[in-house]
Amino acid sequence: MKDTHITHILDNTPLASLSESDLASIRAHTANCADCAQAFEAAQLSSLLMKQRAADAAESALNANPFFQTRVLAAWREQRESGWSFGRLWKVTGALVSSMVVTTAALAALTFIVPAEEATMAPTAVASTSAESVMFDEGQDEMTNDQALNAIYYDEEEAR
Repeated sequence: MKDTHITHILDNTPLASLSESDLASIRAHTANCADCAQAFEAAQLSSLLMKQRAADAAESALNANPFFQTRVLAAWREQRESGWSFGRLWKVTGALVSSMVVTTAALAALTFIVPAEEATMAPTAVASTSAESVMFDEGQDEMTNDQALNAIYYDEEEAR
């Protein structure tokens, strides 16, 4: 390894990620090469400085607000304890579910109650007409669409 320098190893791989065999070959090469020894020392120093800077940044973030750690831990504990409870789910979707229930009830009322009321009124309006009389225009001057539809569908209901 005396002919090749170790700078390409130091440039391509973080110092903390180097294997023991790579570190052994680097130490063996730096014993004979002053330039590579200086590059290895610079890599060690920069790694140490980066670790120290990260630790200082984390400590200053905690010290910036004395209640930061307490608030974070309390929020984390609350989130862990609450999980997926029905109360929390209802807070989020309560308005939507309520409006869907009201809409469904209104549609059910319009579907089942209103046609039942119309069915009780239909025999009086249709009693004088039948499907055949409508089709062959027997004794009818003019018939409304409602009368024609009632005559056609009323006859089908009687057949059942």
